[in-house]
Amino acid sequence: MGSSIVLKSLSVLLGLFFIFVGFIKLSSYVSKDLHKDLRKEYVKYAKVFPFAEMLDLKIPSKWYRRAVGSLEIICGLAMVIIPNHKVKNGANICLLILTLMAVYSHYMVADKLERTAPALVFLFMLSGRLVVYWQLNNKKELGETQANGFKQE
Repeated sequence: MGSSIVLKSLSVLLGLFFIFVGFIKLSSYVSKDLHKDLRKEYVKYAKVFPFAEMLDLKIPSKWYRRAVGSLEIICGLAMVIIPNHKVKNGANICLLILTLMAVYSHYMVADKLERTAPALVFLFMLSGRLVVYWQLNNKKELGETQANGFKQE
C-alpha cells in the first residue's frame, strides 16, 4: 500500500513538473526571461540533435522546442490525469527519452553541471518511478501466483 502511494505521488509530481516546464518552453506567460533563455538554448540544442548529421537533417530550433514542450505537456497530463498504468508508463518512457536527449544535448554543447543537473535529477526520478511500478507489479504477480498455487493443492 505504501509503495502505491509513492507511485501515485511520483506520477502526479513528475507530471505537474513536466506540464510546467513544457508550458515555459511554449509560452512567455510565466517568465519572459526564462522563455527567452530557453529559445536561445534550443538554437544550440537543435544543432546537436541526435541523428541529425547521420540523416542529413536540419532541425529548426523553434519547432524542436515546441515539439519537446508539447510532448512534455501531453505526457505530463497523462501522468497526472489518466488512471491507466499502461498510458502512464508510456508517458513515463516518452519523458525518459526526452530527458535523455536533454542530458545528451547539455553534454554536447558543454553546458556546466548547474545546467545539466536538473535533467539528471529528473532522469533518475523518471527511472525510479518505473522501478517502483515494476516492483509493485512483480510483487502483485508473485502474490497471485502463490495464491493460485495454494488453491491448487
